[in-house]
Order: sequence, then C-alpha cells, then structure tokens
Amino acid sequence: MPLIELVVLAAIWGSSFLFLRICAPQLGPVPLIALRVGIAALVLLPALRRAELRAQLRQAWRQLAVVGLFNSALPFSLFAYGALHLGAGLESILNATTPLWTALIGALWFGSPISRAQGGGLVLGFAGVLILVGEHAAGSLPGAVLAAAPALLGPVSYGFAAQYARRHVGQRDPMLIAFASQAFAALLLVAPGAALWPNHAVSGPIWAAVATLAVLGTGVAYVLYFRLVVRVGAAYAASVTFLIPVFGMLWGRLFLHEQVSASMILGCAVILAGTALAGGQWRRLGVRPRRAA
Repeated sequence: MPLIELVVLAAIWGSSFLFLRICAPQLGPVPLIALRVGIAALVLLPALRRAELRAQLRQAWRQLAVVGLFNSALPFSLFAYGALHLGAGLESILNATTPLWTALIGALWFGSPISRAQGGGLVLGFAGVLILVGEHAAGSLPGAVLAAAPALLGPVSYGFAAQYARRHVGQRDPMLIAFASQAFAALLLVAPGAALWPNHAVSGPIWAAVATLAVLGTGVAYVLYFRLVVRVGAAYAASVTFLIPVFGMLWGRLFLHEQVSASMILGCAVILAGTALAGGQWRRLGVRPRRAA
C-alpha cells in the first residue's frame, strides 16, 4: 500500500539524522558523507544497465553534476556538520524547511510566481525556525546557534537543487537522477574525504551505522521514493516531508535519549504548517486558505 510505503520511507529518512549524529563525531562530516554517497552510488548502479539511461547520462552529465553537488554532496555535508552539535530530532525539523526554500529560491532566482498563500506560508515557516533557534540561543544547548547555520543551509541547497533539476534534468529518468546525484557527489568528495580522514581507528558499530546510512538511508530510500513517484505521483511522495520530523524526534528520543521540548513540537508544527502553505499541499488536500478581503 502506498501509505505504508510512505511511512516506511519517512522512518528511513528520519533515521538518517540519527546515524549522522552517531557517525559524524567519529569519522568527521566530510569523510562520512563521502562514504555515504559512494556506497549509495554502488547500490543504485544497476540503474545503468539500461542503454537508454547510459545515453542520458552522457548527454546531461554536466547538469547532473550540478544536481549532485547541490542535492547530495553539499547538503549532506552541511547536515553532518550540524550533527556535531544538534540533535537528530532538531535537524530533522530544520530539514522540513526545504519546501520553504524551494519556493523562495524559485521566486527570487528562477522567476517562479508565488501566490499570497505561499508568501504567508514562507513567513509562517520561518517563524517556526525562529522558535526553534530562539530556544537554543538562550543557552539550552552549547554551540547550537552556530550549528543551526549549516543545518539551515542544507535545505537551502536542496531548494536550489530542486529548482535547477526541474528546469535542466526534469525530463530525465528519475532513477538516473538518483544514481547520478550520488555518483557525482562521491567524485566531488573523494579527495577532501581522504584528506580529512580521521587518524584514530573506527569501531565496528560505527562502520555498521555508516553502511546502514548509505545502503538503507540513501540507496534503498531513493528507490522507494521514486517507486512512490511513479505509482501515486510526485505530490503524494513529497508529503513524506511532513512525517520525517516525527521519526527524527522519535529515533533521537529512543536511541540517543534526546529531549523533545515544547518549543521543538511548536516550532515543528509551525514549520510544517508554513510548508503546507508554501508548497501548496493544503490545496491538494482540499483545504483552501481564505483570501484576504
């Protein structure tokens, strides 16, 4: 059932922030993400068995490399840096601002029209971010304010990638985009990942967590996501955004004993409400915001 697959996908992607929190302090952000995208590319490599996809890769490799940078290499690394200070639950909530940045970048950079309701959604969503960051600015988590910067730049990168891909590679096969984004990200990160490789030995449990993050949280998750896109449409698949923070907070609480504060719940609710407006999900669900008189 699509609903079950959607929940499973949200649970998998929500766990990614848990694994970032576990692995980034041990491996370092860049080496961790180099491993993540490299292994994920190998998982997705069978997509190139089709001659048609190999031809598309040759034709659009430059555009796909840009997508790889802004949809994988850069945002994954930024979230990994954020995980050095921020909890898995908080990062998963900040990740939910991606549709807000997508709408804003589309309006400011790509000339996409933005409705009054979408504009209200942007204001509401960013108010939710202020609620989250404001709590930690009061000193409840050392270094959280600085760490929130890369964790917020990650969704900005996702937003640019979404707008760029829509215009330059939107006609390409989705599985090709999934593979190429990981493969080009791996090429971009292999040298800095090797240069920043940790000097200490890495334990077996950390390697297991890295493998799970790469295989399940990236490779399998992309396959599941595009399966939903094909079966029930992109709008339905994109609604996974609303479930990821739930699982991000849940896994962080269960496995890392993170606190789920009232401001986190409130900020999450405000961000998701703004995301629904900015991304047009309320209209798809039959909820029409009242027009101003």
